[in-house]
Amino acid sequence: MTLEQQIQEDIKTAMKAKDSVALAATRAVKGEILLFKTAEGGNGKVTDGDILKMVQKLIKQRKEAAEQFSAAGRQELADNELAEAAALEKYLPKQLGPAEVEAKVREIIAQTGASSIRDMGRVMGTATKALAGQTDGKSISEIVKRLLG
Repeated sequence: MTLEQQIQEDIKTAMKAKDSVALAATRAVKGEILLFKTAEGGNGKVTDGDILKMVQKLIKQRKEAAEQFSAAGRQELADNELAEAAALEKYLPKQLGPAEVEAKVREIIAQTGASSIRDMGRVMGTATKALAGQTDGKSISEIVKRLLG
């Protein structure tokens, strides 16, 4: 079963269970998929890799919105955004811990021969491809800066 089919099944399940948080989260992914398929220049097809990128983007948006709501004193809205982010995280592969990410980044630095912060672009390009879906770009960037700085 493809990830797109899984999301469609999860929408049905959430509707039957009357789970409004899961329904909103999965519908957001479905909307992104439809936008991707109908985008100008697109071929009407979407891969699981494309869907993973969409899910990561949606999770990031939810977490940023939750921070904004918390700062504005609207905790109930922040909690809802975080619940949707948690519902979306089940579509991502197992997330790596900080120590695991650092170990992988150290390997990549050794492979690329990077020695200073000027090599950050080369390391980031390789690292984001190698760790796609397993961690976010912000944490990769922080680790690369620390190791090369």
